[in-house]
Amino acid sequence: MSRSFIGPATVIVLSAVTGGWLLQRGVDRAENVYVQVRVLQEVVDRVESSFVDEVEEGSLYHSAIDGLIRDLGDPHTSLIPASEYEDLRIRTEGEYGGVGLEVSDRNGYVTVVSPIPGGPGERVGVRAGDQFFEIEGVPADTMVTEQAVALLRGRPGSEVTVRMLRPGVDEPIEFSMEREVIRLKVVPFASMLEDGVGYVPLLTVSETSSAEVSAAVDSLRAEGMRALVLDLRHNPGGLLDEGIAVTDLFLDEGKVIVETRGRASDQNETFRASDPDSYADLPVVVLVDGSSASASEIVAGALQDHDRAVVVGETTYGKGSVQSLFRLTGGDVLRLTTARWYTPLGRSIHRDPVEDTMQIEPGLSISGQAVQPVIAEVRPEFLTESGRVVYGGGGITPDVFVGPETLSPEEVQGVRNLFPRFGRFTVALFNFAVEYVREQPALQPGFEVSDADLERLFVSLPEWEAEVSREDFDLAGRFVRYQLEREIANQAWGDRGEFLQSRTYDRQLERAMELLEGIRTPDELLNEVRASGAESARR
Repeated sequence: MSRSFIGPATVIVLSAVTGGWLLQRGVDRAENVYVQVRVLQEVVDRVESSFVDEVEEGSLYHSAIDGLIRDLGDPHTSLIPASEYEDLRIRTEGEYGGVGLEVSDRNGYVTVVSPIPGGPGERVGVRAGDQFFEIEGVPADTMVTEQAVALLRGRPGSEVTVRMLRPGVDEPIEFSMEREVIRLKVVPFASMLEDGVGYVPLLTVSETSSAEVSAAVDSLRAEGMRALVLDLRHNPGGLLDEGIAVTDLFLDEGKVIVETRGRASDQNETFRASDPDSYADLPVVVLVDGSSASASEIVAGALQDHDRAVVVGETTYGKGSVQSLFRLTGGDVLRLTTARWYTPLGRSIHRDPVEDTMQIEPGLSISGQAVQPVIAEVRPEFLTESGRVVYGGGGITPDVFVGPETLSPEEVQGVRNLFPRFGRFTVALFNFAVEYVREQPALQPGFEVSDADLERLFVSLPEWEAEVSREDFDLAGRFVRYQLEREIANQAWGDRGEFLQSRTYDRQLERAMELLEGIRTPDELLNEVRASGAESARR
């Protein structure tokens, strides 16, 4: 009885004495960092010594650090173990060993932002929006980006097997990819389209981006180009300096390109164009979509703010933050978000991930990409020098909103029923395309596969363990035809041929071409957009 009485009393007395000691010094316990550190140490010591199961002390500190970082709610802040630090070079050196996927933490999963064109991931059928469920049998639902990258990378020629979650598919999809050295094609080709419109796709922002864009534009101008479409769709960004350099090609000296703002004074900086506009008389349309991120958003935002280009497509990703690296005791590295990027008009590029509380199932484009429904939202308005309205709120909102070619609900169901075997289905497409090109030596861009060709593909599926039902194959027919023609064109003529073959499905490029019809100057292009109305209003 005495024990049950004295124990609690002792605790109460100690609490009172300790509280009085602190209060006498005017210290608020909640704000006393020293006390909090002592409390953390005491908790760790007590758990390590007295918890019912044995716990390794080091793991407790690691868990505390993980919890601290997780509570920041920032997918770009993380603790990088010393052994994984070199993986940060993945987006800054132009080549690396891996599977060719740009990934980011999103809604609790490491998610594919964009497969690098021509990389192992794209070739087997991994798509933007796919989420890692397992990597080499290791559950990925608690991984951060760096952990996933560490498992995905390896010796070129070795294989890695992953299982991916895809919206609308009940079971994870399995893919096997052969790792290889990834050599990023920054500008894989440049093409002169009809009526003197040049087309330049910029796939990523790396060390050679500005030089390659400049060379491509100069080459097209020599062919008589009068207007340019700069395609930043699926561009995951990359180097800040190169994003600035690409923008500098199209702005006059002294024009603001981007600002960084943080709490620390050394994080506040304004970057300006350092050279005259190299193409001042050239009307420019910039194409963007939901996978355009980071440095590509700097390019689009600056050209839009200065009335130098018209932006067409979908609202961009909204990756507008600066990460700084801090070496820690023991060699680990803290990657910490220390600033955010702002366009010349002061629009924040950063956008916090928005979870769809309505759980609206996304649609699918003709290429199989998830298409999120456009939800009307009020965004802050900014005025350019010409009085044109542009919108803030994160990401870059296009001047002219155009969604991709989409599938009907019935077609979507058929495609989603293909997805569980899509890794093997892609292998079947590849092999069929190789044989098709061999059989058609006189093949030309603009070809169409016949119904008989599709039937041959269907019959061949069991050979590659990719068999699907007749009903699902027929429902997905338009998607299958698109994928097959695209793969054949790629095998026959490479990136440029694939682009030319799939143009008929590209609504965003088609709208850009309509805007540029008969346009000779940048001012004429702005007037054309004003005349066409506020098509992007707050999307």
